[in-house]
Formats: sequence, C-alpha cells, structure tokens
Amino acid sequence: MLTRNILLGAAALFVLMAVPACAAAPGAAAARASGETVAPAVFEADRNAILSMAGDYKVTFDFTETVSFVNGYALKEPKLSGGHESVRVLEDRGDFISLQHTLVIGPDDAPAIVKHWRQDWQYQPQRVLVFVGGNAWEWRSVPAAERSGAWSQTVYQVDDAPRYGAVARWTYEDGLAEWTPPREWRPLPRRDMTTRDDYHAIDAVNRHVITPWGWVHEQENSKLILSGEPAVLVREIGVNTYRRFDGYPVSASDAYWAATADYWAGVRAEWARIGAANARFAITLQGETEDLYQPLLALADQVRSGEKGLEPALAEARAVINRFVTPEIGQLEDRLRPVPAAAAE
Repeated sequence: MLTRNILLGAAALFVLMAVPACAAAPGAAAARASGETVAPAVFEADRNAILSMAGDYKVTFDFTETVSFVNGYALKEPKLSGGHESVRVLEDRGDFISLQHTLVIGPDDAPAIVKHWRQDWQYQPQRVLVFVGGNAWEWRSVPAAERSGAWSQTVYQVDDAPRYGAVARWTYEDGLAEWTPPREWRPLPRRDMTTRDDYHAIDAVNRHVITPWGWVHEQENSKLILSGEPAVLVREIGVNTYRRFDGYPVSASDAYWAATADYWAGVRAEWARIGAANARFAITLQGETEDLYQPLLALADQVRSGEKGLEPALAEARAVINRFVTPEIGQLEDRLRPVPAAAAE
C-alpha cells in the first residue's frame, strides 16, 4: 500500500505540473457539492490528467491490422497519417471537462483547419451514452459501484453527433497516469467508412496515457460484422501519438474557434437537447453520414466568413440535424449498410 501511495503521489505531481494549479479549484468544489465521497488527491490527479491533454501537438495516427478471423481475408496495408492538432478546454465545471480537437494541416502559409473530435469527461456519471450499431445510440445506466471514483469519456464526431462512450477509473500504477475502460462498440473510423464496406462496427479498448512529452491514445480494435450474430472480421492496433509542439500556425486554429465558437455551442446544445429528450436515438443515414456533417461544417464556414448570421445559421443547423435524427431506432439489421457476402462468411 505504501508503494502504491508513493506512485500515486508521484503521478499526481506529474499531471499537476502539466496544467496551471488554479485548474484544480473548481473540481474540489464541484465534488463536495455533489455529495459524493471523494479522495481529493486522487480526484485532482484525475482532473489534471484530463486537463493535461489540452495543448498544441504534432500528431500521428498509426493503425495496423494484426489477425484475420475470416477465411480468405487479407490484412490491409497499415494506415499512417498525421498533422498538427490543437486541443482546447471548451468547458471546465470541475466534475465535467470538455476538450475540443482541431486539426491544422497543409502549408504554414495556407493552413487548412479541420474541426476534429471532441471528448467530454464526466466524474461519477449516472449514465453514459453508448453506440449500439447502425448509427444509433442509447443511454446505459452506470451502477453506483461502477461509477464510484470513475469518469465517463464520451467522444463526439466532427458535427458534434455522438460516437461512443465508456466508463473507467484513472489509475497510477508503475508511474503511469492512464484510463482504460472495458470494451465498447464504436462506429467505423472515417478512414474505413469512406473506403470499405466489409464490417459494421468496432469493439474497442480505448486507452489514454499521459507521457512526459504529451499523451498517447492507444486502441485495441476488433472489427465486427453485425449481420446475424456479431463476428470479428479482423483485429487492429491503433496508436495515436500527441507530442507537444507549437511550430505550426496555432493562431489559425484559435482564429477559427474565435469566429465559430457560438455557432458550435448552439450545435452542441441541439445534440444535448436530443440526448436529454430520448432514451435512444439514431441517425437515419446508413454508413457515412456526410449528408449530415457536410452542411453543418459548411454553415460554420459561412458564419466564419460573415456570409451568414449566427441565428439563421443555427436555425438551419437545427433543421439539418432533426431531418436525420429519430428516436425510433428500429431493428439493428435495418440500420446496417450491406456487407459483401464474402466478408460475412
């Protein structure tokens, strides 16, 4: 026990050094207000581990298929990509932290800004929004024993539609601050959704580990065919590396958010309304949801350029979202895009 406490103390000190000390204050207050029993040092170490993921980074996304489980399936070539990514704290209420990712790609004199994923962290959540296949999600209650001392991470897509959620405790064994939840389903990544149609979902372990130079997002993915009984097509290892680096046009990312923050806040509010009103909901599009996200991203660009005012843009955004969202999720089979027969054998 003494050794574990020493390790915990060292890990807590490490993550506390990664962010300003004043960030800890709201967390303790919120935890006390919630009435939950909290070990303050652990809670603040958790918060600071999450907050330490904010910053400016050089990123690599490295995915390699490892083992096939279907006769005749040939492992695909590894996929390696990267760029620069700015991660900003959208909100910090103490027991809730929201981090927004923005990719900055292309030449420094003409950078392209790509609104990327968002991760929301909730301490001791009573429920978590999980993916159930076929572009549908439902709320799962989190039992008291499971949520005690734990955080949910809910990940959202480029249009602020949900992707997946999971619950786990941050741990500090062997000097590492890491968060590793049980396996949960998640949608296909865009790198596969746009290039292949031979599986429906990923059963993923989604690990976040804080490092001295930034952080790493490790994934252990089983690619699932959901037609009939779920079956694994192939397994994949993913390593997304975030190394602190600001030698890119960071200001371009911040300028994008300065111009579009109110618009995206309104979009998030509409998705939050949908989530609050429904035990489950689905996007009616099969497979890639570009008919939903492309108009929302285009509206953001129009707000940014001044071509469209904020309120008209948000009214149009809400109409687009509700055109493709339904609380009647139906049967899984009806929500799936077809998989070639050879892949399903």
